[in-house]
Amino acid sequence: MNFPFYIARRYLFSKKSHSAINVISLVSVLGVMIASTALVCTLSVFNGFQDLVASCFTCFDPELKVMPAKGKTFSQSAPVLKNIRQDADVQVACGVLEDAALARYADRQAVIMLKGVEDNFDECTDIETILYGNGRFALHADVLQYGIPGIRLAMYFNMGTSFIDPLEVFTPRKGAKINMMDPTSNFNHDELNSTGVVFSVNQKKYDQEYLLCSLDFAQKMFEKKGQISALELKLKPGADVSVVKKRLQGLAGPNFKVADRYEQQEDVFRIMTVEKYMSYLFLTFILFVACFNIIGSLSMLIIDKRDDIRTLRDLGADNRMIERIFLFEGRLISVSGALLGIVLGLLLCWAQQQFGLLKLGEESGTFIVDNYPVSVQAWDVVIIFVTVIAVSFLTSWYPVRYLSRKLVS
Repeated sequence: MNFPFYIARRYLFSKKSHSAINVISLVSVLGVMIASTALVCTLSVFNGFQDLVASCFTCFDPELKVMPAKGKTFSQSAPVLKNIRQDADVQVACGVLEDAALARYADRQAVIMLKGVEDNFDECTDIETILYGNGRFALHADVLQYGIPGIRLAMYFNMGTSFIDPLEVFTPRKGAKINMMDPTSNFNHDELNSTGVVFSVNQKKYDQEYLLCSLDFAQKMFEKKGQISALELKLKPGADVSVVKKRLQGLAGPNFKVADRYEQQEDVFRIMTVEKYMSYLFLTFILFVACFNIIGSLSMLIIDKRDDIRTLRDLGADNRMIERIFLFEGRLISVSGALLGIVLGLLLCWAQQQFGLLKLGEESGTFIVDNYPVSVQAWDVVIIFVTVIAVSFLTSWYPVRYLSRKLVS
């Protein structure tokens, strides 16, 4: 066994001549343990919210989305799209065209995102699992064009799940000169009828702004005949999204961008990631402060063991070996606190998952979930353990080196 480590272990668990040293050592371990527990729980909650947001998007967003690298639209008959549609791992491909429009119903109007989709949109996504109402998913029938609004948009217009009067849609005409005498002449205008359903993604972005319609209707309204803004893809079961994405990006070339679900909501996940890292930095600072207790414990231990240190020096131990003894002591304190804190944090996360100890609201159903979501990631646990060891080493290295030489010289 390493001799400095052996001595440090004996010092940690043996009874000191002054009981205050035992108390301070215990406080040091508890301080590191609490900080480690806070890190595990906080990062796991952020992971839980990320997973929750990702699960909310899966019913509306495609697994992969092909978009133009520059501009807003591209030809739906581009040869590269034919190759992508015929890829062995692509089960369904759906062309879409979306842009801002003005919707009016009765005496209310709102700026919306009009999303035109092909007839196989229900096969490409899980839209039917988030439909509410007595109707069905349909985009057109003979000469009628149907619209499916988000639930919050329907509530804003007071139309319920099935609106009686047609919903009017307006889009600016290309190159039209402003006519102050008749402003409506500057807009393309058409109407959408109800299929008796609305969709609810539980995300404000979609539920309050989006209106689904047929691709032909959107192309006519935006004057983008034969154009789409994206090609949405559903992969075959068992296909590796990252592998397929890389292959399709090679097929698409530099003029297109292939995005997975996380990249489609890049802004949302970037904000959540930044918040997670900021929380990690703040809690690491608290851990840094907690590690100063280790300095106090080591300082008193060095004073208490001055006679032992002199004896070791007489037996041939040099300053470096003495320093290593107390550095190992500090590391043992930090490792003990880290392991206890991580175990306690994992137990709390498990209890939150099983029993929902912390509620998001006083009443059930106020939010998407009733309890704080938790998701433990092994990589986070490794980072927390390494952080504790690194911080404890940084905070104790210089004081140990200084005190071991000055106090017992």
